[in-house]
Amino acid sequence: MDDFSSLLSGFQVALSWHNVGFMALGVILGIVVGVLPGLGGPNGVAILLPLTFGMEPVSAIILLSSIYWGALFGGAITSILFNIPGEAWSVATTFDGYPMAVQGRAAEALTAAFTASFIGALSGVVLITFVAPLVAEFALRFGPAEFFAVFLLTFCSFVGMGRDNRGKIIAALCIGFLLAAVGLDSISGDLRMTFGSMELMRGFDFLVVVIGLFGIGEILLTAEEGLVFKGKHAKIDLKVVLRTWATLPRYWVTLLRSAIVGMWMGVTPGGAIAASFMGYGLAKRFSRRGAQFGKGEMEGVLAPETAAHAAGTSALLPMLALGIPGSATAAVLLGGLLVWGLQPGPMLFVEQKDFVWGLIASMYLGNLAGLVIVLATVPLFAAVMRIPFSFVAPVILIVCAIGAYTISNSVFDIWIMLAFGLVGYVFKKLDYPLAPMVLALVLGDRAEDAFRQALLGSGGSLEVFWANGLVGGLVVIAFVLLLWGPVTEGIARLRRSTSAEPAE
Repeated sequence: MDDFSSLLSGFQVALSWHNVGFMALGVILGIVVGVLPGLGGPNGVAILLPLTFGMEPVSAIILLSSIYWGALFGGAITSILFNIPGEAWSVATTFDGYPMAVQGRAAEALTAAFTASFIGALSGVVLITFVAPLVAEFALRFGPAEFFAVFLLTFCSFVGMGRDNRGKIIAALCIGFLLAAVGLDSISGDLRMTFGSMELMRGFDFLVVVIGLFGIGEILLTAEEGLVFKGKHAKIDLKVVLRTWATLPRYWVTLLRSAIVGMWMGVTPGGAIAASFMGYGLAKRFSRRGAQFGKGEMEGVLAPETAAHAAGTSALLPMLALGIPGSATAAVLLGGLLVWGLQPGPMLFVEQKDFVWGLIASMYLGNLAGLVIVLATVPLFAAVMRIPFSFVAPVILIVCAIGAYTISNSVFDIWIMLAFGLVGYVFKKLDYPLAPMVLALVLGDRAEDAFRQALLGSGGSLEVFWANGLVGGLVVIAFVLLLWGPVTEGIARLRRSTSAEPAE
């Protein structure tokens, strides 16, 4: 009851006219940030952080967090319209969102993505509001072994529950792990596979690789087909939005499962990227229309968007309750809190009660404002589909190049982007899945660091990975998911062969 009354007082703080103005401005800026490949929520918040130092802490954090909400919504726009993830967690959205756009269902895909984003983020805010003490205490139990177990769970679920050729999935994962190992070893300090190149010391930036694989690779494929953008006749009106909303209740199980996965991965070290892939993989495995995933299935848009945004929002929980940022954006916001003289942690809820609950209330309002603003501008986004691709392709290429360059202000990253564009083209021509490679690239080094740190702490004993119920349970679940697909398929083949035997 005390939490509810505190939340109501927080709404009084957040609903002041200047905070509402900062909220709307932040959402609009965030959508722009999310649309631009290579910029992203963390970079957008970091760039604007110095501008807030003269503001009141509550107004400043509301502005910055609203930029984050806008970026969550905006990342799906280029993913669906042009197959270019505006945000790293939007990669899985391209798998079915872009095929829907190609089929002339861009408005339907965008509406589904925005609504799923709202549901996922709202579930994360509810978690922060009512379950903060319990979840914060649970997150304190995670050490290197638990970190690795979560990453192992992600990789195993992708291999065991995927419907693509498992040999190709494993090959793509291995390539991703190899790429993730390039650069400076964070444990030993040694250089690995840099071949004397100073630029490779920092490894391959994830966003540069993703822009190349999906953006440049798609441009090459479309150019090969004659520079015709098949979705250019897409139309949008209010009826499409209402019709899409009317179909959502049938996917309530997918939305609920993805929200739970996202909240789990947000509080634990999995993150929004892993959550989006896991949400997509689970939806594909358990859906009755799983065979249609990758061909323009709405459920394939709802699942990753819900999971990613539930994770992105839930990542703020350990930052507020423990002072431990759960994501890059949370780390930037943590820096802002420290600059304003606020120390995140349990005492923040006691000493700065108005601030905390004003921020939580603004999360509800900012999420709702983001949904309204993006839905109101859906016709503008869908109108882009009517532009001939022969005009759009050079613009996309320039935007990709700018996005790749601005990440580290390096021309070398543009060449890396182009090289991975060729890799993406070849992968798609040979029907190799890109998702496992991307997943291994972004999580491979983190999984390796956690694995080695766990072994260093245990003196090299593998028993650390079943030393307690938490890490042991995660490892067991990981191997169950790894074997789930092959075992169920083997049983199905055995049943078919048995039923096909002629009766004697």
